[in-house]
Parts: sequence; structure tokens; C-alpha cells
Amino acid sequence: MNFDELKIRKAFSDKDWQEIKAHDTWQIFKIMAEFVDGFEKLSKIGPCVSIFGSARTKPDNPYYHLAEEIAFKLTKEGYGIITGGGPGIMEAANKGARSAGGKSVGLNIELPFEQTSNAYIDSDKLITFDYFFVRKLMFIKYAQGFVVLPGGFGTMDELFEALTLIQTKKIGKFPIVLAGKEYWAGLIDWIKGTLIHERTIDPADLDLILLAGDSDHAVNHINEFYARYLLKPNF
Repeated sequence: MNFDELKIRKAFSDKDWQEIKAHDTWQIFKIMAEFVDGFEKLSKIGPCVSIFGSARTKPDNPYYHLAEEIAFKLTKEGYGIITGGGPGIMEAANKGARSAGGKSVGLNIELPFEQTSNAYIDSDKLITFDYFFVRKLMFIKYAQGFVVLPGGFGTMDELFEALTLIQTKKIGKFPIVLAGKEYWAGLIDWIKGTLIHERTIDPADLDLILLAGDSDHAVNHINEFYARYLLKPNF
């Protein structure tokens, strides 16, 4: 028991401490169950692209239509679509996949607000998670590419985790597309002007990202990448 844990331990009776420790132990089995459920369902779906973006984007927003269009075109190229399962950009991407007759996967998360599953997910491909870290692993493990549309902290988290894993060679390289030039231009300028300038990343790291001008640019980039490789899950 380290010093911090010892300080916490003193705040509880022996009985309460044992209940806390027991809860932590049993929580492992819940986490394991989420991994098993995700692995069993997602291992059967074939090549997919994960599409990310804000849950707050409305259907009349141009980025909603862009997400729907990209998902539709990717599905026509033989990819399934994985989203976070909620409204906004996620709904648009699942809608595009459904319209094209392709596989439409939703990895939902239990949240106190915003996140309810959308109506365009295949009934056998909706998985709801309690743990963000389990859900994020599924996005990466079973995706052959990321398409990232305008979003908030969650979208940024998923984007930069993928970049970090590729940069550090913890996973194989796969295409990462930023769709929505106006939204992402400032981020790209900051990466160039600050991260590269301060030498906290290498200039070549910027090559991990494509800033797509439109839906065809995004889809063609993913197709061109895999013209050189046999598609397979990112194990």
C-alpha cells in the first residue's frame, strides 16, 4: 500500500474499506465483459472506417451532410461504418451507411446527457459501453481508417489517441482524414507553427493527417492507401 492509498485508507472503517476493495475487484469483471462483447461482435464485421464528430451537429448543418456523404461513398467502396452511436455527426454517418445498404455499427456510451443511440444503426451492431477506454479501443482495433469531422473534446481525444498510437508504433499506420477544411485549418496551423516549431513533434508526423477538401478527397485517400495493402483488422 503506497502513501496516498494509506491516507485514503485511514478515512474509512475496516468494513467500508473491504467493501470498496471488493467493488474494485468485481469491476474488473465488468470491464472484461465489455471487452469480450465488443471483440465478439466487431470481429465479424469486416473492413470498417470509424467516423467521428460532434453529437450536437444538427441535420441542417453542412457538416452533417458531409458526414452522410462520406459514409455513403465509403460504404459503396465496401467498407462498414463505425460511429459512436449517438446523434449529430454520428447519426449522419450511420444514416449514410444505411442508405448505401452497408454495415452500420454504433459504439454507444452511457452518459448523463446528449448520448442516445440513433435510429440508423444495424440492430445487431449496437454495443453500449460504460467505459470510455474500452470503447476507444474498439474504434481503433476494428477500423481501417478514421474520418474526423468537426467535434469537441471527445472527438479531439479520439483523434490524438490514434495519432499517438501510430506515432509511437503501438499500432500499424492507417489513414486519418480531417473533413471540414475551415474547421480544422486553425488546428493544422497550430501544429505547424507551434508543435513543429518547438520540435515537440517531427515534421513528418504531420503526414499522418490528410486535410480533405471534400467527400471524394476523403474516400479516395483511404482507397489509395489500401491499394497497396491487404485490408485486415488492425490487430
